[in-house]
Amino acid sequence: MPITRTVLSTAAQNPAQPAIVGADGALDYAALVEDSRRVFAVVDAAHRAQSTPPAPAPETAGIPITAVSIASAFHAARIVAGLAGYRAVSATIDPQWPLAHRVHVVTAAGIGLVISDDDAFASALDDAGWSGTVLTLAEFLDREQAAIPADPPTARDGDEAFLLLFSSGTTSDPKAFLKTRRQYRENVAVSSAHLEPRPGVETLAPGPLSYSLTLYALIECLATGGGAHLADAFDAARLAHRVATEGITRIVAVPAVVQVLIDAARRDPHAFAGLDLVVTGGANLPAALRDGLAAALPHVRLISYYGAAEIGFIGDSRGGDGTLLDVYEEVAAEIRDDSGQPVPDGELGTLWIRAAACSDGYLAATTDAVLRGPDGWATVHDMGRMTQGRLQLAGRAGDIVATGGHKVSLPEVERAFDGMPGLGAVCAIALPDPRLGAVVALVVEGASTPSKADLQAWARDRLAPQFVPRRWYRLDRIPRTAGGKIRRPETTALIERGEGIRL
Repeated sequence: MPITRTVLSTAAQNPAQPAIVGADGALDYAALVEDSRRVFAVVDAAHRAQSTPPAPAPETAGIPITAVSIASAFHAARIVAGLAGYRAVSATIDPQWPLAHRVHVVTAAGIGLVISDDDAFASALDDAGWSGTVLTLAEFLDREQAAIPADPPTARDGDEAFLLLFSSGTTSDPKAFLKTRRQYRENVAVSSAHLEPRPGVETLAPGPLSYSLTLYALIECLATGGGAHLADAFDAARLAHRVATEGITRIVAVPAVVQVLIDAARRDPHAFAGLDLVVTGGANLPAALRDGLAAALPHVRLISYYGAAEIGFIGDSRGGDGTLLDVYEEVAAEIRDDSGQPVPDGELGTLWIRAAACSDGYLAATTDAVLRGPDGWATVHDMGRMTQGRLQLAGRAGDIVATGGHKVSLPEVERAFDGMPGLGAVCAIALPDPRLGAVVALVVEGASTPSKADLQAWARDRLAPQFVPRRWYRLDRIPRTAGGKIRRPETTALIERGEGIRL
């Protein structure tokens, strides 16, 4: 474990079961085992050939680190999966990250081998004095053809480091952390109990492998003997075809993909007759998406889960408006105030989690932030409240604004506008105010939106007075990440620069 024991047993018992399927190829379980021998042979030789190899972060206990930063989800997945049965630590680095962030994580974490087709990335690493090796994907494939296969993969010790992951890379230097095999075994146990990866289940997980949601979907599929069907980027035009022809019964995707699925199902509902379950990451899935999927594909179940990459899977919602989450029985959750004391039911505070899947902490070379306290409880500084035993999230600490003595959750302001006719995406932001300290403003997207009066009336019917936005703006396009998440800081910056139209 986390995946090698299952990969080996599936290869022996059901060798033709699809393991990894993508645009650039496909491997069944028997082929994956053989493929991993060449993957490791190339990686091991590249590390050994270095005269002055980068020292891997001490937290790895000396295990060399290999990073994959390529567009091909298939090749990225087979490299990560192939290294899992050997003494190796893998990382996936988003090629879309700012160049400085990519260089930072490689040099700070002591990554020794990078597989990348980005010449600028390779040059920047060289300029930084990095002594590791960069291979293009083509060079890696050529070396595989000539390699003498390594010994077969084996199940490794649970305390051995397995994956190097990152907290973020879009707005600040990413914080790196490790997952041991035992921690990921615990994570798979939670996922298996609640999110239904099963032996033989074919799961479509579109999107770059550098997304934690996609990477986790790959690992949980291989850890349970299912098929991971991947895509370099989400291809809306081929969605129905892939679901029908590849026998997809489960989709794991970011919320932005759910709308594309709804649109595709309206055009060709029969193509999705075999689809059973949609699992989406990120809590508080908009009601419009929940209702739209239920109308287009009434036989398909929807689970919207909440988790943190550092901690693991935490809970999910399966009905209602999706704002209340059932915390998984395998983890414990507690809401605390700024002094670390538990708060009363219904009161806003910082969410702390105790889970066996939680990482030990961040790599010291990448941050001085603390993940886990001495008592074993951890936080990524999400804010929320407990209501009759269920968790309601309110965003990260930066999503909570103090205005006129009140604490206001910007995500809660946004949720109030779910389902408003004629309204597209919205982003609640905080703007400085000399009297109140800050005021809440709402940014709406698109050339055609409801009037300011209609927006105000809608808000007053659904929000406490202190939550009602005091200013209203319009942008043609609200900034988003590659995965479709709205970028609040960038939206705020646009408004502060006067690039929005005030309503």
